Amino acid sequence: MGQILVRNLDDELIERLKTKAELAGKSLEQSLRELLASAAPLTAEEKVAVSRRLRAAFASDEFDSKAAIRWGRDDEFDELERKLETP
Repeated sequence: MGQILVRNLDDELIERLKTKAELAGKSLEQSLRELLASAAPLTAEEKVAVSRRLRAAFASDEFDSKAAIRWGRDDEFDELERKLETP
């Protein structure tokens, strides 16, 4: 798992966060972990933006979706392997 270091936090903010964590019966670290996790879900607009970025990154005139589907079928996959093995 990764780590994040947040610098230059106001001392009063840190004390308030510690107090909130203590009142909830949690460590400051656990409380902050939960706070960050609750702030992380993407909005619908953000999901659309990610989708558009991925589509643009993988867009290609050379990609043949029909061939990819055919290649993925078990019977044709076996046939393709046999053709590749034969010199």
